[in-house]
Amino acid sequence: MNYQKIASDVYNLAESNEPIAPIVREALQVIEQCLDEYGQDRVSLSFNGGKDCTVLLHLYAAVLTRKVSSAHKPIFALYIPDPSPFPALEEFIKLAAQDYLLNLFTCNISSDIQLPVESVTPGVSTPTSLKGSNGYIGHSLQTQPVGAARGGEGMRRALESYKSHFPDIQAILVGTRRTDPHGKTLSHKNATDPGWPAFERVNPIINWAYSDVWIFLRKLKVPYCSLYDEGYTSLGSTYNTFPNPALLVTDSDSSNTLPSSLTTVANDPSTICVVEPTPPKSFINDIGPFTSAIDVSLPPRYRPAYELQDGALERAGRVSGAVPRVTPEI
Repeated sequence: MNYQKIASDVYNLAESNEPIAPIVREALQVIEQCLDEYGQDRVSLSFNGGKDCTVLLHLYAAVLTRKVSSAHKPIFALYIPDPSPFPALEEFIKLAAQDYLLNLFTCNISSDIQLPVESVTPGVSTPTSLKGSNGYIGHSLQTQPVGAARGGEGMRRALESYKSHFPDIQAILVGTRRTDPHGKTLSHKNATDPGWPAFERVNPIINWAYSDVWIFLRKLKVPYCSLYDEGYTSLGSTYNTFPNPALLVTDSDSSNTLPSSLTTVANDPSTICVVEPTPPKSFINDIGPFTSAIDVSLPPRYRPAYELQDGALERAGRVSGAVPRVTPEI
């Protein structure tokens, strides 16, 4: 990873005449102010492999190289996994940690049930003590946030774990944007809620739109998780995250979709074969039964995430409140 080039590309973009330049400048200034206040050794980065925190990681690497030291040293970072994460996402996180020299701590949570990291439903009171088993929050509240709704019980416990392992960390850079759940009222800096581990949450890209994220990643050729090229626009757990239906390739825009009828010109120009719109599903010859090739059902295909035109549909592939299927014990 060429950190000098990262810094040069990012700061040149910030000073350019590109429409995205003002918000890149703003994000860099927020990160610079955070480092001025706390210093690199007291700042961490929340990194879960998503597009937003990938932007933030690239910005942070640029600031560290330009403003702190050209000799890049490991970056403090924490990873709070969603329940049942995508293997492709975890592989990308591993590669990013190597490329950007992350001192990445994975906050694994011990619980009898899968606790949500993120949630969008109305809040419940922040617990002040653990009650009973590790899964005390119960299935009925499993999809609800804790406290003032900046995350689920899984996130609260993960931050507790991180604080116990890294007590000197005071600020955490987060890739939250205004259109994210609970992001509407956030500013560039927000303290965690009462009852949560004490951190300052720093949101450098809070004012970025969905399209800004993709303009930045693609203009600077920043590597990102491959799931976004498969139609996913917002990543969570495998049981509540699907390709965005707004990106589904339909017959009208698919160059690979067979037409309803085909006209084939044989070697003899005077011979024309017309394939009927609805061919028989099977036929039998001297060898055995065969199925017409035209009857083969192809799996659905999706355009990449950066082709989504309406940012309001970013989370259209997410199922709110979905829980993993529980396999009964035998």
